[in-house]
Amino acid sequence: MLAITKASAKAIFKSPQAVFFGLFFPIVLISIFGALGGRGGGASVDIAFVKGTDTSNSVYQTIKNVPVLNVEDGTEAELLDDLMKGRITALVEIKKNTAGSKVNYDVHLKTTSAGMKELPLLETILKQIIGEINNEITPAEHTYASVSSEQLPGRPYKMIDFFLPGMIGFSLMGSAVFGVAFVFFTFRETLVLKRLYSTPIKRFYIVLGESIARVTFLLTTAIVLIGFGYFFYHFTLAHGAATFFELLFLCLVGSLVFMGFGYAISGLAKNQNVIPVYANLFMFPQYFLSGTFFPKSQLPAAMQPIIKFLPLTAMNDALRKVSFEGMHIWNVGTEIAILLGWCVIAYGLAVKTFKWE
Repeated sequence: MLAITKASAKAIFKSPQAVFFGLFFPIVLISIFGALGGRGGGASVDIAFVKGTDTSNSVYQTIKNVPVLNVEDGTEAELLDDLMKGRITALVEIKKNTAGSKVNYDVHLKTTSAGMKELPLLETILKQIIGEINNEITPAEHTYASVSSEQLPGRPYKMIDFFLPGMIGFSLMGSAVFGVAFVFFTFRETLVLKRLYSTPIKRFYIVLGESIARVTFLLTTAIVLIGFGYFFYHFTLAHGAATFFELLFLCLVGSLVFMGFGYAISGLAKNQNVIPVYANLFMFPQYFLSGTFFPKSQLPAAMQPIIKFLPLTAMNDALRKVSFEGMHIWNVGTEIAILLGWCVIAYGLAVKTFKWE
């Protein structure tokens, strides 16, 4: 088994394709998006209303109907936690002023540095809403509403904090699925597996040796990508070294899941030409649905219950929660459970389809 591990590791690390798609290509993308700065996201803003806010006014009713504004719900503690971690841009409280005031309502925004990039868009939308209401229903000597804000201390959320976890998932999935599928199909086609099967080594250790070599390469890739993002673009590691090792654990779990599908594809494939077809059918939808390049919240609401159970979604979400939000492994149990569920499916399918020749 050790001999197989060493031989496979040498082959993987010397492979130009593995190095290019596992390291070089993601690093180029990280450099491009990291240099842009700012926070990743699109033309939408997540907000939440403070409990007890006045809901009888026109500003509240209009905000609820603006497609660009996504109104989140939750307890007061949950919403404040979301605000501090950059999941929502602002907590909005609409208060009715005293009878003698020339401004009927105060729209008060609580923000943090974690959501500052979307704040200008939110303020522009609110000013436009209030301006239209003022022109329509308010006498000239009065103002229907005005906007005030306060900023709570928080951690700045940069584009690299969104993009790097997605690139890690992108790299690990591509390298694991393609690498394992092609290697094992080639071994079977060239009768290498058949010859190994005739030796005293147990079949389990043949697979394990190749898996250890592949996992070593994938974790090395993850270390390089995290280090590159941290030292060059100040990628956030909320708890320093502890967060780094927790990210590596998540990368290990994700790698095992994706390798399982690589084994399954190598068993299902009748010839080498269909491997890319099967692999891309598995990977490409997840690249665009799992929040790799843009927030999955921008996708239709009807798709969200399905999207959250995809393995790459669980991987990306767990990496982001641990790296930026400061959660620990035990706080992302749902995402790990989803990955382990897919792990059972993947290796069950791999065992079912595995062939020696």
